Amino acid sequence: MSNAFDDATQLSERSNEPHGKQGFTMPKLPERLGIEHHESTDVDGTVLGTHGTTAPVTTNAPTVTPTAAAPTITITPDTAAPTERMASWQATTERQPAASEQVRRQPAAGTMPETLNTGMVPAAGADIVEFHDKFNALVENVSKVVVGKDGPIRQCITAMVVGGHVLLEDNPGTGKTQLARGLANSIDMSFKRIQFTPDLLPSDVVGVTYYDQKRSEFEYREGPVFASVVLADEINRASPKTQSALLEVMEEQKVTVDGVTHAVPQPFMVIATQNPIEQLGTYKLPEAQMDRFLIKTTVGYPSHEVSVDILRQVNVTDRAAAVHHVLSGDDVLRMRAVSETVRLDDAIIEYIVRLVEATRHNERIQVGSSMRGALALTRCARVWAAADNRGYVVPDDVKDLAVSVLAHRITLTAEATFAGATAEQMISQILEEVPAPTLGA
Repeated sequence: MSNAFDDATQLSERSNEPHGKQGFTMPKLPERLGIEHHESTDVDGTVLGTHGTTAPVTTNAPTVTPTAAAPTITITPDTAAPTERMASWQATTERQPAASEQVRRQPAAGTMPETLNTGMVPAAGADIVEFHDKFNALVENVSKVVVGKDGPIRQCITAMVVGGHVLLEDNPGTGKTQLARGLANSIDMSFKRIQFTPDLLPSDVVGVTYYDQKRSEFEYREGPVFASVVLADEINRASPKTQSALLEVMEEQKVTVDGVTHAVPQPFMVIATQNPIEQLGTYKLPEAQMDRFLIKTTVGYPSHEVSVDILRQVNVTDRAAAVHHVLSGDDVLRMRAVSETVRLDDAIIEYIVRLVEATRHNERIQVGSSMRGALALTRCARVWAAADNRGYVVPDDVKDLAVSVLAHRITLTAEATFAGATAEQMISQILEEVPAPTLGA
């Protein structure tokens, strides 16, 4: 009994000693005192049970009854100041983030990735370099017809490579028809022009089936849409019935007449021109047909310097006729195949989807863009990147094309239109509001 009392007295004296540099360590009580040992402790050193309660002091049989002279054993560690180990642990915890935060997570659904991973993007290959050279050669050739308008020219060539159609809307005399003819003459493909008038019939566009008396059979006569490049000049001057004749051929690239389907040659492209709808004698294109156009752009008036240069060459009456071929139809198809190999990061796809969704949830937009607009923007961005001698798409490619690809696919509310807002302004505002992914490793 005296040995147990001596051990307890020594333990009480050791518990009141100051803590060393190694931190507080709970000594194990002798087993003959019957005190259970628990490994877990709270912050201030109090002995905890399994559920965080103070561990009771129990004795094994036989019960030991302390005498009056025996003092009560109370273990009270000094917690006035944290130990050096605790302070060091706290400082380390504040400096180092959690291990789960050190690993870059994949973007969750509905969130915008902050960085665009271009670390695995290879350098531009030989196909991309060849694409870049052919694209620039075509731009330079068309620039001889329409001077100082590289933006609209590059957009028209992008639509041609993708296999889409272009709508040129501007005032008369700005060079819309010259741009379309210059692009058509720069490629060694068939070209036909349709001058739309109020009395033009759908059969004048897609063709007609007639009875040949000599052969005693019906024969189909192809319309002017059966060409690789079709110029629909002043398309908004024809009636809506005639305008709708282009719906099937622009989307399906085939024509159905009297139940028989006829395919148009490849590559196929429609370049339509129209005057602003504010002018008399025009018919607004239906929304379904507007959505068929891949890009809608304007030419605009030339600058002062370009205007002076044009007047100095007044003897040149037809610039488009003087343009020679620089590419063939097979070259265009090969460029299209190369553009489909351009890398599109998941962050860019997320960015395009957010832009399109923003047009559907804007209070000033009555009808937003459909998925056709998102697909068109994706395809154009690939061509735009390859034309810049890159094998991958960056956010600037999307920004450069968003207005031309999406603006004509949305319809503003009556209040927004009355306030003077335009579709181009709304798309530009959405580009500022939707965050774009940034380039990173």
